[in-house]
Amino acid sequence: MEINVFQAFLIGFIYYMGTNGNPWPTVLGSYIIRQPVVGGTLVGFVLGDPVQGCIIGAAINLPYIAFITAGGALPSDPGLAGTLGTTVALVGKLDPTVAIALAVPIGLLGTIIWVTHMTVDVWFVHMADKAAEKGDLDKICFLHIFPPQLLMLLMSVIPVTLGAYFGGDVIKSIIDLLQGMPLHIMGIIGGMLPALGIAMNMSAMGRKGTLMFFVLGFAMSVYFNLGIIAVALFATIISYFYSMNARGEKANG
Repeated sequence: MEINVFQAFLIGFIYYMGTNGNPWPTVLGSYIIRQPVVGGTLVGFVLGDPVQGCIIGAAINLPYIAFITAGGALPSDPGLAGTLGTTVALVGKLDPTVAIALAVPIGLLGTIIWVTHMTVDVWFVHMADKAAEKGDLDKICFLHIFPPQLLMLLMSVIPVTLGAYFGGDVIKSIIDLLQGMPLHIMGIIGGMLPALGIAMNMSAMGRKGTLMFFVLGFAMSVYFNLGIIAVALFATIISYFYSMNARGEKANG
């Protein structure tokens, strides 16, 4: 599979739209695009195979199923893993389990982009402080949005575009060298990584106050034969009334 410059640019732009703190698709929108199953599907559309892109993205998503960015820390970048990882898998025609093993290290490289971005952004904060001393609200708003986003656009689109465009031949060469036992071992490792994500998710669900909701959803799915969408709708309704009740109890002391 060959990737042209425009396709490589679109893959880089998909990664940018899913970066943490991106305001254009809203915070929720960027969080959704950041998920490898979504990013992988979008990459699949760009490369002409959305079904396989979705399959590979869903496989890559499993290790990140319990992913959080606590306190602004980014232990790994699911957005980069999903976009560039799916690109690597589609170009190399890799099995999804092998794609997982390749995508996770790629996600770790995304932390370099994130840390660099946050470090350089400190300059804009100092500039906003000076604008605040002068009472220039318009400049504060400008410095809060446009320079950081322009910086993030350049830092995310350029390296991913170059990686997707120039990496095709390199990827194929590496895959050819890894044929046989190395790829088999990576497939085994990739098959184990989703268990880590599921275990982390189960650990979160096993906490006090959440375990019974999981049991309820499991029972609804198994004993009432409800699909995932129906269970999600019931969960939304139950969580709404549960949160409203908890808020009322808090307000009453």
